[in-house]
Formats: sequence, structure tokens, C-alpha cells
Amino acid sequence: MHRKRTLNTMEEIFSDLLAEPSNQFQGFVRMSAADFELLLSRVGPLIEKQKTKFRETIPAKIRLAVTLRYLATGDSYRSLHYLFKMSHQVISNIVKECCAALIYVLKDMIKLPENENEWLQKESEFKDTFPHCLGAIDGKHVAMVSQIHSGSEYINYKRSFSIVLMALVDRNFCFMFCDVGNKGRISDGGVFRDSVLFEKLQTNSLHLPQPKPLSDDDVNVPYVFVADNAFPLHPNIMKPFPGEHSEGSTQRNFNRKLSSVRIVVENAFGVMSARFRVLKKPITLQPNKASKVVMACALLHNFLRKSCNSRSIYSPSGYIDTIVNGEIINSGT
Repeated sequence: MHRKRTLNTMEEIFSDLLAEPSNQFQGFVRMSAADFELLLSRVGPLIEKQKTKFRETIPAKIRLAVTLRYLATGDSYRSLHYLFKMSHQVISNIVKECCAALIYVLKDMIKLPENENEWLQKESEFKDTFPHCLGAIDGKHVAMVSQIHSGSEYINYKRSFSIVLMALVDRNFCFMFCDVGNKGRISDGGVFRDSVLFEKLQTNSLHLPQPKPLSDDDVNVPYVFVADNAFPLHPNIMKPFPGEHSEGSTQRNFNRKLSSVRIVVENAFGVMSARFRVLKKPITLQPNKASKVVMACALLHNFLRKSCNSRSIYSPSGYIDTIVNGEIINSGT
């Protein structure tokens, strides 16, 4: 009876949030009610539990709301226990199952262009700023709580524990490629060399456009991904000139121009972290489970960036006042 009363209470709270005209539901799960219902229709069949004669089951919409609230706040399972009136063990299982379901149903939200025309469409978005740019690559360290007996495997250059999210991002702050779960001690360049993206680049299986002149010049210039100095030299990877350069020099101007394009990947990380604040706190999970949480956030980020209902929430044209090096300044609630 206690469990049934708790579920009824949660249903009432959820219905009240949906009915609120002041965007409280949107702030609670970090997406519009329309997108929540769309997402529920896709993951619901995977996370719904069969009711038995012995006990009530937690509805799929509550399971999804619990998971989205965890991703939105990064609160511990014990803290969420006081909000949702269910044990932290149950919340742990719900989050694990929902993240797996989200990864399964949204897996097509992150994919590389499949042919030259699709790559050229990505390039057209950068063309006015940096011709022949196809996207920006960078890595983000996602902090974790120190794991028992993990040694120094996950200690990064900042002397904290982390896993690495490596991403290729387009001009609209959407991920075209993500690699999650490498140990924090590995550099961005090392993570990239071990990735499927680098393998495809090396084997010419990305179907990139053939090099072409930038203007009336006869010199063919390859199409490139922009990156920082942590990445390896490659005909299709453009890096800044190393070292210090005097103001007004060609190298300084080039580096400034490249940085103005490369910042889109930092901004994408910042926008995603502003929406899903679990990425701003040390995740108290094992690395394999933390990797699934991060991948679920990345897929949801793309899903919501491509939605007309939720795109403006925590985006450069939405609540955000300023983005500085991927960090959100005055980003609202």
C-alpha cells in the first residue's frame, strides 16, 4: 500500500509539472513536454515493467523522468530518493536501464556524413569563416570520483580522475562523432589515434571531398578538421602554428582565425554541460557505467539540438548570455 501511495503521489506531481504554464516541467527535465512525450514513445516499450499481482510497477514516464532529472542535476541517487520517494538502489537500476535504452533508440542521432555531398554541406556552414573546414575536434575530461584500486590509470593532467569524451562537432554544435570511456591519463592525441575516426581517416574510408583550390589559385587544398596542438599532424587535420607569434603576423592571424572556428567544439561541450549538469560534477559510478551516462547525454544533446521545441533551451540563442571557452556564463536555472 505504501508503494502504491508513493506511485500515486509521483503521478500527481508529474501531472502538475506538465500542467504548469511557467516552464517548470521544462526546467525539471531540461526539455519541452512535447519532446519528453516523443522520447517516452520511443524508450517506453524498452523500460516498461510488467505489473504483477504482488506489487505495483513504476510507470515508464516516471522512470524516464528520474533518469532525465539525474542527468539534468547530477544529484546523487540518495538525494533523488527524497524527491522521488524510492530507494537509491531502485533509482540506480532505473538510471542504468534508461541510459541503455536511450543509447539504443537514439544511436542514429550521432553519425558521420556518408558521402562527399554530405561533407560539403557541413563545409558550407563554415565556409564564410574558414573555407574547407568540415568540423572541429577536441576532447573533454568528464570527472569521476576516485575508483578503488584504479591506481593512476584515470588520473589526468589536472591530477583528477576522469574519462575522456572525444568529439567531432559541426557548426550547429551537434556531434558527428563521439568516443567515450578512454582513461583520463591518455592525451587527446592518444585518444584520437585509438579512435574509429582516425582509423577511417587513415584508410580513406570517410569519403571526404577531394582537394580543391580555395579560389582562383591552382593549388589544391585538402578539406580539414580543425584541432588544437594536442592532435597529430595529418593532411586532413589543421592545427595552429606552435609557439608565440607577434601581433599582426601571418601566423598570429591564422591562429586567431582557426581558434574562432575550433571554439564550436568547446561551445558544444559547454551547451551540453549546461543542460546536463551531471557532466559538471564528479560522477560516482564505475567507468563503464559513467561512459554510458556520458554517451546518453551526447545523444540527447543532438536529439534536442535538432528539435524545434527544445533547441533554444541552453543554447547560444536561448538562455545563455555568453560562452567563454566552452563555459556557460549566466546560463539561467
